[in-house]
Amino acid sequence: MGRTLVIGDIHGGLKALHQVLERAKVTPQDQLIFLGDYVDGWPDTANLISFLMELNTTHSCIFLKGNHEELFLNWYYNQKQDMIWLKNGGLSTFTIYKELDEQIKEQHISFLENLAFYHIDAQNRLFVHGGFTNLRGIQNEYNEAMVYWDRTLWETALALDPKLEVSDLRYPKRFRKFTEIFIGHTTVQEIGENTPQNFANVWNVDTGAGFGNKLSILDVNTKQFWQSDDLSELYNTPGRTFVPRL
Repeated sequence: MGRTLVIGDIHGGLKALHQVLERAKVTPQDQLIFLGDYVDGWPDTANLISFLMELNTTHSCIFLKGNHEELFLNWYYNQKQDMIWLKNGGLSTFTIYKELDEQIKEQHISFLENLAFYHIDAQNRLFVHGGFTNLRGIQNEYNEAMVYWDRTLWETALALDPKLEVSDLRYPKRFRKFTEIFIGHTTVQEIGENTPQNFANVWNVDTGAGFGNKLSILDVNTKQFWQSDDLSELYNTPGRTFVPRL
């Protein structure tokens, strides 16, 4: 049996993905779980999607949907230039795909349309881009888009008293539903970190690749992780500016 490895938000940074796969010595026996946000940011978005599609033919992969895939697909379907999307990494994706070969574009759109919303493994570990809000579990989420937009699960984990026992009535019911939860979406740069972070039973693997920091891949069993070089160095440009949310 191979390892189960989870990969944080890539945002078009194919060079960084190559590095972490090599540094983690990934083999076809390993299970790879990608947490979403493949598009918007670095100039390799189209190359990255093509690579992921090819990787899926040689390795066991699970690809989850991120909020940036939703933003990209909304543009593709409606052909309206959403300024919020463009300012948050979408400009590079827009520039690439408006010139991309139509056949390749259709293949990429099909790939993005078929991304999973979440994954629960045999050990009752949840993998999801953002989080969920329903106290009865992610399977009962009223609005499916919440799984790639929600930030309250991570913020609750950050605010939780580490001394609070799971059996305490005040312990978040959402956390009790799963043995562990692995997310991306909200970069750990917001709390001044640049490595995967754990609070309660939630692991955040978004280490800021979209903002020029490092991409991370984490072994979910041992918690060993590997990181790329800073993407700002790999692409020799500062990329998107990180501004903490208020």
